[in-house]
This record gives sequence, structure tokens and C-alpha cells, in this order.
Amino acid sequence: MAESFVFNVAENVISKLCDLARQEISLAWGIRADLEKLESTLTTIKAVLLDAEEKQVHRNQLRVWLQRLRDACYDTEDVLDEFEIEALRKQDRKESRIGEKVGYFLSSSNPLAFRFNMAQKIKEVLQTFHDLPELKNNFHLTEIYDWSRHDRRFDRETHSFVQASEVIGRDDEKQKIVNMLTQDDPAGEEDIPVLAIVGLGGLGKTALAKLVFNDICVHNHFELKLWVCVSEDFDLQLLVLKFVKSFKAEMGGDGDLGSMNLQQLQMALRDCLNGKRYLLVLDDVWNEDNKKWVELKQLLPGGATGSKIIVTTRSNKVAKITGTVSPHNLKALPYNKSLSLFLKFAFKKGEEKQHPNLVEIGEEIVKKCNGVPLLLKTLGSMLFSKTAEREWELVKNSETWRLMEKDDEMVYVLKLSYDQLSPRLKQCFAYCSLFPKDYEFIEFGLISFWMAHGLLESSDENENPFDIGRQYLNELSSRSLFQDFRVAFLYSVFKMHDLLHDLALLVAKNECCLVNTFKQKIAPSIRHVCLINSDSSNESASDFLGKLGHVRTLRFTNMGKTATSKSLDENCLSRFQRLRVLDLFGSAFEVLPNWIGNLKHLRYLNLCDCHHIKKLPNSICELQNLLSLGFAGCDQIEELPKDMRKMTRLIFLSLTTKQRDLNGHGLEHLKSLQFLIIWGCDNLEYLFEGIQNLTSLHTLGVASCKNLVSLPHGLNNLTALQTLVIEICEKLVLSELQGFKEKEDDDHQGFSLQSLETTYLPKLEALPHWLLRRSANTFKNLIIKDCENLTASPEWHDLTSFEKVEIARCRRLSSLPETMQLLKRLHIEGCPVLSERCKQEVGVDWPKIAHASLISLDGNVISVEDD
Repeated sequence: MAESFVFNVAENVISKLCDLARQEISLAWGIRADLEKLESTLTTIKAVLLDAEEKQVHRNQLRVWLQRLRDACYDTEDVLDEFEIEALRKQDRKESRIGEKVGYFLSSSNPLAFRFNMAQKIKEVLQTFHDLPELKNNFHLTEIYDWSRHDRRFDRETHSFVQASEVIGRDDEKQKIVNMLTQDDPAGEEDIPVLAIVGLGGLGKTALAKLVFNDICVHNHFELKLWVCVSEDFDLQLLVLKFVKSFKAEMGGDGDLGSMNLQQLQMALRDCLNGKRYLLVLDDVWNEDNKKWVELKQLLPGGATGSKIIVTTRSNKVAKITGTVSPHNLKALPYNKSLSLFLKFAFKKGEEKQHPNLVEIGEEIVKKCNGVPLLLKTLGSMLFSKTAEREWELVKNSETWRLMEKDDEMVYVLKLSYDQLSPRLKQCFAYCSLFPKDYEFIEFGLISFWMAHGLLESSDENENPFDIGRQYLNELSSRSLFQDFRVAFLYSVFKMHDLLHDLALLVAKNECCLVNTFKQKIAPSIRHVCLINSDSSNESASDFLGKLGHVRTLRFTNMGKTATSKSLDENCLSRFQRLRVLDLFGSAFEVLPNWIGNLKHLRYLNLCDCHHIKKLPNSICELQNLLSLGFAGCDQIEELPKDMRKMTRLIFLSLTTKQRDLNGHGLEHLKSLQFLIIWGCDNLEYLFEGIQNLTSLHTLGVASCKNLVSLPHGLNNLTALQTLVIEICEKLVLSELQGFKEKEDDDHQGFSLQSLETTYLPKLEALPHWLLRRSANTFKNLIIKDCENLTASPEWHDLTSFEKVEIARCRRLSSLPETMQLLKRLHIEGCPVLSERCKQEVGVDWPKIAHASLISLDGNVISVEDD
């Protein structure tokens, strides 16, 4: 079942060959004929690749041929990227003007030497393709139309990112568990009662636990609710860290907990739980070692009487070890509930009545799903909007059902949905295997990851790559391949079900590998590696990684315990000259070496939460191919690199620094920058001048900058800016722009903000005139929280385009805009005057908001209309 993804790689190479052949640079260097020959060869082969990838499962020689072809394509892409890098350097030299001619011949990219070197590399690449076109004739392959360019994601109506909150068929079970949680404990009970929810993968254990967790009776009964995903790693210190982080998130706090030892974490946990009646949900527990469970329970006492724990698990042994009350054994859904769930995902509401023939076929599919909600949702989502009986019959009669019955593996049936994806989306899904189970994906991070590997394709070269990435995410989530979407700060976060992660591992095993120990053997074809919890010595790490010089992805995250020595820095990472993605999130590296600037192919570099790094070398600015750079949370960095102006292709940047201002580093020259996040800069008082030059800036987030006084002049001239988020900036006076006085004729100069979020800005008394007046007709989303001094200004009443408004704990805000005819969702919490004015039927402002599809006042939903 493993995929080769040769089609996508070949397509990327052909595209690069076409671009390069059109450029004058290829004619000047005398390689155009070779490039055209290579393009012709690959185009001929590409026509049969989709057929070859389908047939390779049963033909070993064909698999070998595809492997050779894939390796040749990857090598070719590396060579072609060097041309692109040289073109960027040449353009940069021209723009710098000073010393242009002299620098050109004295630089490391001497044109004569480079021309000779690259001509040789092109000839070597051609040689690797010498017999590949002829060999394909041995396999009797047929051409299959390339439908990926007409992917249905662009014209198919899809489900929302937010998963439906309704869980069909579990109401009685939910109520039974709620009753158990809220009843008084027997007198003299010392142990915290533990309820285990047990069931097979895909039955909906987590979904049921979430229904209970969010129930209003449970919410009112417990003073504190904590949700912790345990998964396969039952490391005691890591679990306690998760408990404390969950508490901090519940209380709206944060802080660096990663440097605490177990004793310090235990004390922090006791402080969190002390005297509180709490509900703790431990989701997805696999540990069957009773000793480890006892050690964990010893850390948990400290809550008030009535505290409870829920454990979800697939294992009856885990249930026996953990549970103190009878476990709740989750059964398969009955047929009628299964059919309802399937039809909910396969049709728009009421549409099934128009297709009785499809419903009849669907009934047979539902019987084969044996009451497993994950299968019902996934297959229903796959068939959504398909009206041809033939497509439904193919699912019903697939041989895959026989494989599932034989091996008791649902992953075979889930692959039916995967098989319906375009080649690009298949690879995007498969690359998710590089992240551990229960990993919480971040929207920006995953899209940047896909972008770094050239997976975001559009017929419109001017289309924003993040918009393409969101379309990809929307398509995958519409097929129920992602779940648990929620919004955090500027982005969506989401997860992948364990069984779907198993599927991703299966289809990607020739490309991607999760490494748990440096003694692990991996195939030489692997191009993408993620190291997780590796506990071997640094010498073995060096030996292991030293053999993987051709990898394109290296995720080396949270390696605080083992990855600190120079042997890893100098002997391993410096060998990865073909890297596109380097992810060192949360690692204990203290120094990022100068040779980082030699990774010329690098597109994605993640250093976020590396708390020991004090300095970024200026050589990082030589990474002219870099598209995404993150070092938010690196709170020891003294100063940004000085030549960041050179990073001309940078699209995403998140940063933390100890500086008082960000001037002098060239940030204002990053013309391609679309997303800028400034996080946890405790000393920062001002941003930087010239921000109006960031003509592509789409999203700006500023958070936890406690000394920030004002925003820079020019912010109100960012014509592309759509989203502005400002959180936890105690001294910020948002109504002022540094050095700026508003003029009447400045009202309409293209500033058209769509979304604004402000949280904990104690000095915010009124939303600024420049923001309200210029965005009055474009505002769609407004979130204001914990702004205790905020009152409505006159311009507040002129806002007409709001679709979603969320206001929490702004006690002095006493009115809403006069006209909100587009309003769809309204949430008000902790604002007594506003809540009173919005009361159903009787509130003064009720006529303004009655048309909204969802209205929530202090946790009570008072108006819901079906979309």
C-alpha cells in the first residue's frame, strides 16, 4: 500500500525545467538543449506514472523502476534549485548596486566556475535517465489523464473547518456518565473515582468524553476541568507538565515550564489542584504498567472531595488497572443511528430525499461499517456531493472490505477515502505521518511545511500560497481526515485520528520515517525523518544521522535531554545539504552554528521555544530560499540578525527578542512577508519604522509584549492587511500610532481590515478612529476580551459589516453598533450591561441581533438557526 509519489516529483521537475529553459540564463550558459531534452524525457514518462503507481503493488520490478525514477527526479530538482538560488543571488547583487561587477566575479558564485559546474551536473543528471524511458516499455503501462489540475477542491462545496458538535447515538451514554460524575461520593471515599471509557479505535471514545466534558451540568459541578491527551508516551514528568499546562491554559496564563524538574512540576500541580473539585480527562491511554499508573496517582491528590477522573482507552487491561468504578464499554452504533450519521455526512440536510437510489446503496455500505463512527463519517464525507450511482457502487463492492474482515484492520477501508484524493493531496496527507500520534497541527505550520516541499499548486501564479494551503486543508477536513478544529491566537489547530495516522504511516513508508531510537534501521529511500524521544548517546545519534545526507526533512523537536552536544551540531546537521525543512522546535541547542547559512535549499526553519539559544548567526540571512522562519519563544535572544533585508522570499516570520525596538535589521524590506508574529518580547517598546513598505503583509500578531507603548506610523497604510491580533500588552495605547496624527483626507487610502482581536489591553479606552473609520465597511470579525476600560466611541455605531462578534469581560462596554444586518454569530460573556440589552425579545438591542444564526449570552445559547 506504500506510495511512491513519483508523479508529483516529476511534475515539479518539469515545471522547473520549463521555467529555466525560458530564461536567458540557460542560453547564456549553453545548457538549453540539455534542459529541453530532459523535459521531453520526463514528459514522456510522466504520462504513464499514475498507471505505474497503481500497478506497482503487485509488480516488484515496477516498484524498483519507480524508485530509480524518483531518486533521479529528486537529484534533478536539487540541481535545478541551484540555478534558482544563483538567479536570486544575481538579482540581489544588482539591487545592491555598490560593487556589483567586482562582487560578481569575486563572490563564491563566480559565474565562469558556476557555469562549468552546473553544465557538468546537468549532464550527470541526463545520464541517470539514460535507460529509464526504454525500461518503461517493459511494463505495458497506459496513459491516465492528469486530473490533478482540475481538482474538485476548487468547485466542490465542502463542510466547514469546524467539526459538527453533534455526536449521533450517544445521548443516553453521555447522560449516564454525567450522572455518575455529578453524584456525591460515598462517605469515607479516599481514592479519586476513575471511570474508564473502553472501546475499539474509531468508536468515538474521545467524542463521547468531549460531550461529557462540555456538558453544562458538568461545567457547573466542577471548579476546574483539565483535558490531557496521553497517547503512547506515559512519561511521568511529561504528563505532569501536560497537567500544569492544561491548568495554565484553563486559567488563561502561560509561562516557561519546560525547565522545571519533576519535583518542581509536582509542586506546581499541587498548587493548581489545591482545594478545587476538579475533573481530569486522560484521553487515549495505552500504558499497561500498573507501577507507572500508581506513581502518577500519587501526584494527583490535593483536590476537593468530589473530584473525578475519566480515562479513554482501547485496552481492557488499562481499564482494569486505572478504573475504580465499573468501566463504560462503548459499543458500536446501532444500525439506525449509523445510517443517520452516514447520511449526515454524505448529503446536505434534506438532500437525501432527492436520491433514494443512493440512500439504498448507502444502507448496504452502512451495514459493512459495523457501527464504527469513524468509518461512517469518513466514507460519508468521501461520497458527499457525488450523485453517480457508479461511484457509490464502487465503494459498496470494493475488495477492501474483504481485507478489513481478514486482517481486522479498518485502515484498509479508510484508504478508500485516501484513494479518491488528487496526487497532490495524497502527498500532503502522507507527509502528516512525520508528526507523532495525537499531534496538534497548527494551520500556518502545516501549510508552510507543504509549501517548503512545493506541494501547493495553482493554475493562477498570483494566488496566495496560504489560500491554496487552506483549500487543501478544507478538502482534507471535508473528508473527515482531520478533526477537532479550534481557533488559537491567529490560527486553527486540529488533530488526526490515530487510525488515519496509521494510514498516513502506511502510504508514506517509502518516503517518511518516525525514529524512536538511533539504533533503528530505516530504508535508504527515506527522504523525510522525524526523531521523537530518542534516548541514545550523542555518538550514536551522530552515526545514525550521518548516513542520511540526502534527506529533505529533519524534524528534531523537543530533544532537550539528549541533543545538546557539539557532535550533533557540527558532525550531523551540517551534512544535510539538501534539506528543505529543518524543525528544531523546543530543542536544547545553545548555539546555531554559522554553517546554517550553507543550507541553500532550506525553505522552512523552526526554532520556536528553543529557550537556550542566545543569538542567531547573521549567516542565517544568506538563506535566500527561506519561506518560513520561526523563533518565537526564544526568549534569550539578545538581538535579531542585522541583514534580514536579504531574506527577500520570506513569507512567514515569528520572533522573540530582548530588544527595545526592531529598527536596524531590515524588516521593512521584506516585501514578500505575509505573516508577522511578534511574541513575548518583554523589553519591546516600539516595533520598527517603514512598516508601510510591507505591501504583502496579510496578518500581524503582537502578543505578550508588556512594555510596548504604541504601534508604528504606517500601520494604517498597510493595504493588504486583513487580520490584526494584539494580546497582553499592558502599556499599549492602541488609539495612537507612533509619530502619527490623523488627517481628514487620510480616511480612505485602502486600509481594509477584516478581523481584529484584542485581549487584555488595560489602557484601551476606545477603538482607534483610524481603524474604525477606514475599515467600517470591511470589518467581518471582532473579538475583544479583558479590556476593562473599553467604552464605545462614536465611530463604533457606524460599523455595518460585522458577521461574528465576541466580547468577553469588557464591563464598561455598554452598546453594540447600530446596524449589524450581516451578523451571524454573537458571543457575550461577563458584560452585564450588554447581556441585559441583548436579552431575547425584551432587550433594547434584541432587534439588532435577532436575525443572527447563533447568539450566546454568558454561556446560554438563546438563538440557534440551522444553516
